[in-house]
Amino acid sequence: MRKVGITLSVVALVIMGFVAGCIGGTQTQGEKVKVAVLFDVGGRGDLSFNDMAYLGAERAKKELGVEVEYMTPKSREDMVPLLKQLAESKEYDLLVLIGFLWTTPLDQVADQYPDQKFALIDSTTGKVRENEVDILFREQEAAALIGVIASGMAYELGGDTIGAVAGMDIPPLWKFHIGYLYGAKYFEKKTGKPVKLLWQYTGTFTDTQVGYTTGMQLLQQGAKVLYGLAGLTHVGMFDAVIDWNKQGKGKALAIGQDASQEWYAPEYIPISGAKRVDVAVYTAIEMVVKNQWKGGIMTLGLKEGGVGYWNLDGVRQFAEFAQEGGKLKDMTPEDVVRIVKEQREKYIKPEVWEIVRELEEKIKNGEIKFKTPQSHDEYEQIIKELEKGNLDAALEKE
Repeated sequence: MRKVGITLSVVALVIMGFVAGCIGGTQTQGEKVKVAVLFDVGGRGDLSFNDMAYLGAERAKKELGVEVEYMTPKSREDMVPLLKQLAESKEYDLLVLIGFLWTTPLDQVADQYPDQKFALIDSTTGKVRENEVDILFREQEAAALIGVIASGMAYELGGDTIGAVAGMDIPPLWKFHIGYLYGAKYFEKKTGKPVKLLWQYTGTFTDTQVGYTTGMQLLQQGAKVLYGLAGLTHVGMFDAVIDWNKQGKGKALAIGQDASQEWYAPEYIPISGAKRVDVAVYTAIEMVVKNQWKGGIMTLGLKEGGVGYWNLDGVRQFAEFAQEGGKLKDMTPEDVVRIVKEQREKYIKPEVWEIVRELEEKIKNGEIKFKTPQSHDEYEQIIKELEKGNLDAALEKE
């Protein structure tokens, strides 16, 4: 797979908070590493989180020569039995678990199989184990940039309201909410233009009809831009935005997340946030292949290339990926790039990009460091303060 471009020119994986415990011996030369990737409930086809994990594993197959198998639990109740079955088989060098819902099952199982390596993507059990690597993202950093962009787009569309269709009320989404609202209020502070945010949890990552209904409700409440944070569910939100425009109810735009999703409807989705689940999966596999396994936690943000927003190179690659999968209809990848470029020029003005670049630099140089809420109460308190315009409420104190 050729390199995907996001807003960052260099993807430098910086490991933070790592411990030195190594396990499992070394991989002998010629011995093929075998990996199982366990998707979140819902599996492939979400055009987002799970599909990004697949891309990372496929890259590892091509570049590192590993053998990969993919599995999807039928329900949350199947997660623990599946983990035990795979660990007891002793067939896999690494089990890669995709998403927050694997947190409790892994915590229940990991100590029972100390010789089995596990990588948990986008969550942490809160335990330091030699056989477990947890890879987290600083979602606030990318969401803050998207908040600025969405606010600017809303004003170009003649409104002052942005929205978000979110999945479950879980810690990764708390961070997205904080960042998105921070970006909106940062835009407000820099321009003097007030911004209202409508945030709605759907409780699901797999129900497109719920996404459609929720998207329509937010549009009816005045949202001009909707940010999709619900996996397959927010594909329904995309459809709501498309119908809203085509039915003549008004002008509205959507923003994708995780993968570049502009190809789905480039006229209405000018930009997507990037959450490099593919990088996280590849990194975990690479640690096993190169005998560099160390249990602990790593976090990926703007500085490390783990989050951001997709540039046109990324848009092109994911359009090509969609075309190869038979999902890109009635246009070519070049058509997608051309339309996205036109829409960005139309709705994301140079002065908005200046605010984005300023905020991005402050985050990357450490001037802005977001808090990670440790409880739902803390999350709610941060949101309340941000709504009042208190930007410092979202930041770590010096």
